[in-house]
Amino acid sequence: MAVDYYAVLGVDRTATPEEIKRAYRRLARELHPDVNPDAETQERFKEVTAAYEVLSDPAKREMFDLGSDPFGAHGGNGFGSGFAFTDIMDAFFGGGAPRGPRPRQRRGQDALIRLELDLAETAFGTAKEIQVDTAVGCPTCHGAGTAPGTSLTGCPTCHGRGEVQQVQRSFLGQVMTSRPCPQCGGFGTIIPHPCNDCSGEGRVRTRRTLTVRVPGGVDTGTRIQLAGEGEVGPGNGPAGDLYVEVVQRPHAVFQRQGDDLHCTLALPMTAAALGASIALDTLDGEETVDVRPGTQPGQVIPLRGRGVTHLRGGGRGDLLVHVDVQTPTKIDGKQEQLLRELARLRDEERPAGEFAPGTHGLFARLRDAFNGR
Repeated sequence: MAVDYYAVLGVDRTATPEEIKRAYRRLARELHPDVNPDAETQERFKEVTAAYEVLSDPAKREMFDLGSDPFGAHGGNGFGSGFAFTDIMDAFFGGGAPRGPRPRQRRGQDALIRLELDLAETAFGTAKEIQVDTAVGCPTCHGAGTAPGTSLTGCPTCHGRGEVQQVQRSFLGQVMTSRPCPQCGGFGTIIPHPCNDCSGEGRVRTRRTLTVRVPGGVDTGTRIQLAGEGEVGPGNGPAGDLYVEVVQRPHAVFQRQGDDLHCTLALPMTAAALGASIALDTLDGEETVDVRPGTQPGQVIPLRGRGVTHLRGGGRGDLLVHVDVQTPTKIDGKQEQLLRELARLRDEERPAGEFAPGTHGLFARLRDAFNGR
């Protein structure tokens, strides 16, 4: 087999029809005679086109895979009776694009800004005023792009069609191509006297103040969509959307995990042993944390429903207070005497201590195995 059409298009033999079509379109754009008129490139373009004709036709592809000549009597010139010339035009000129003048009005782009909020604002929701710099419709020309008292005129080059046609000679003969009109940019009309404020764009940039209503339960990364508050499109086209992305500021006491809040309460060992009532400033105001006698280090005291509002659904998360029992590192003589007296009363002058079960050593495991444990 003289030519490997798969290699010509740069695809595998298992390539799907869509992959073959994409590969052909990419190469056709690069090798089309209008872009590269030299003889070598035109010959390469013929090879690519012939390869696509074969591999895009299931019957011809099957013949090729079986080792037969898919062109038969055509002599392998690359253009059999089934060749679709529109594929070249579609590949090079965009394929299926609507013809005629394109509208001056187009939808504007979406915009994104970030909004910093405190923990209480994200927990319960709030309303914030924000300032955004976006494009709005030109108030002078009302989006027309023309100076007051003037109007659009038909393009003298394309006569309102928005495109111009050109006949060229190629290896296929005479080929007629269509391109956007270079004078009007494809609009079919021109602006002889542009608006001084918007320079014919139909929009200007300005600063606006908007009110954003933030629901309770938002977190860092949550985006609030404000439909139609983004950039106004060219020609005073429909505005895009504005997205407000929330950034929650760090809190001095609480750490947020989902809808739960966490904090650490440092307690002297005497308070942990005797119990205590500690005042804590929560998001709802001052609350009393009841520390029961004998509280251990790492114990968690929950305050139900004192966390963040659930963004979807009712209710709130919890506030979890983690107890950190602190042992004094410096004591005076009287304090030491009192502690020793306490140890004597509790029979802890020579504490044996308790060890939690851990991993046994090798000899202990051998002993347990021998004893059948």
